[in-house]
Amino acid sequence: MSIHIRNITTADTLQLRRDVMYPTWPLERVTLPHDADGLHYGLYSGGRLVTVVSLFIEDDTAQFRKLATAQDQQGRGFGKLMMKHLLDVCRERGITTLWCNARESALDFYRQLGFTAFSERFFKDDLPFLKMKIPVQPAQAKGFTIIPAIDIIGGKCVRLTQGDYAQQKVYNENPLEVAVEFEDAGIQRLHLVDLDGAKKGTVVNWKVLEAIAGKTALAIDFGGGIKSGDDLKIVFESGAALATIGSVAVKQPELFFSWLDQYGAEKMFLGADVKDEKIAVGGWLETTDKSIFDFLRVNLERGVKEVFCTDIAKDGLLQGPSTELYKKIIAELPGIRLTASGGVSHIGDVEALQEAGLAGVIIGKAIYEGRITLQELKKFF
Repeated sequence: MSIHIRNITTADTLQLRRDVMYPTWPLERVTLPHDADGLHYGLYSGGRLVTVVSLFIEDDTAQFRKLATAQDQQGRGFGKLMMKHLLDVCRERGITTLWCNARESALDFYRQLGFTAFSERFFKDDLPFLKMKIPVQPAQAKGFTIIPAIDIIGGKCVRLTQGDYAQQKVYNENPLEVAVEFEDAGIQRLHLVDLDGAKKGTVVNWKVLEAIAGKTALAIDFGGGIKSGDDLKIVFESGAALATIGSVAVKQPELFFSWLDQYGAEKMFLGADVKDEKIAVGGWLETTDKSIFDFLRVNLERGVKEVFCTDIAKDGLLQGPSTELYKKIIAELPGIRLTASGGVSHIGDVEALQEAGLAGVIIGKAIYEGRITLQELKKFF
């Protein structure tokens, strides 16, 4: 069963907040002061909202309130997953301390997570509380990430040459088998592309995503056909850790930025296809006049954290990646977490990309054609 956490509205939190914590109260009574100023998160299991929490940030500290898990879902670790998510959000935002008013009945839960009390016992609504806090440890530097790619047409694992549907080769009838093989080798990430969806303009192969997410622990970024909020919802409910967004970010930037605000930067993987340092869209058939550097700069300023870039002159040809282009992007945009995509032909290419300062690399055909073995890649993870 797929589990994911996403940003929700104040209204989304109220029913569960009331039912778990104050079952006799009317809904309007569980509305918090300054709710509109908070960040609200929901954990979904199998499409059902089972845990909610609200986060309020002030300078370098943050308070969370009303962490609640549905009664029939308690004891399954959802509260701990939500707390991990809150700590990740705090790290991203430079928060140094996370705290809460903890019910006395929940002290053991918070102590297990590393919280300590910093107040005397006090009462609210006739219930005993203590203030508890935890220091937010800075994020460790992220290493170089190997991300194998699985492209899907008709539910099968295929590869195209330079995005040409007429030049496709089927490598496996069952993408789940391929994903399991990656996981067994120690891989933790997967780049899953719905080529049918990209062609149709709406998500098609979500069941393949659901199968892989349900049978492996791989963190999957999924793209291809995500054009609407409904597409995005299907992708996350089917188990994707991140949504891969390309053409929408180019053609409808405000729609993309609204998704960025709604779901958070940690859920978005921005893809930039490039030809002669200009952004390309529409299955690479259309080159825009937008500079890759200007495009990425605008998106980074709006909060994007993770980016991958494909030089369409290289993809699927096994002739080496555009390492010099990537170096130029990193030099122009210091601090960017840029993942390379396209052209990797042997392990030396991977080593060169790591040395150049890339955050990671997406590898497809080189693995399937036996140019790079999973054993060779193990030194990177």
